[in-house]
Amino acid sequence: MIEDKNILDDKKYNKLIIALSIIIPIVVAILFGVRIPNVEPLSFLPPIYASINGLTAVILVFAFFAIKNKKLVLHENLMTTAIWCSVLFLVMYVAYHMTSDSTKFGGEGAIRYVYYFILITHIVLSVIVIPFVLITYVRAITNNIEKHKKIAKITFPLWLYVAVTGVIVYVMISPYYI
Repeated sequence: MIEDKNILDDKKYNKLIIALSIIIPIVVAILFGVRIPNVEPLSFLPPIYASINGLTAVILVFAFFAIKNKKLVLHENLMTTAIWCSVLFLVMYVAYHMTSDSTKFGGEGAIRYVYYFILITHIVLSVIVIPFVLITYVRAITNNIEKHKKIAKITFPLWLYVAVTGVIVYVMISPYYI
């Protein structure tokens, strides 16, 4: 009976999860191409949003250990904070790119291939992780814990990879900022 209620609770969020999983990447892609004229470039943002990515990674690791130690409230608070950090990152990232030209990576040789591999996997997985995070969160808030655990085992490494590689991409490209 409780399992049936959890499934019903999950299902009422499905349309919202699908909508957000489609809308967020599309809006980001559109805004990425928009330039706000006569606005000072927000060139101070990249180290801030890279730091937020790093903070997100740290929070995710602490949340992982919190749940392993059965500290449910701490885990919940950390995961909510990680989501808000990701939202804050995204807002800053879009704001920067709406006021500044993209920076070209200037490295040569093998490091160039390493950079582009990390960048491309980071971008692709940052889109893929959106529905995973949302589904994982919904399963937690609807108390569908068994299904939450199953998807969290996939979501955690994906999200952690995106957060860590965001920092790596920034560190690798930062010498080329104008």
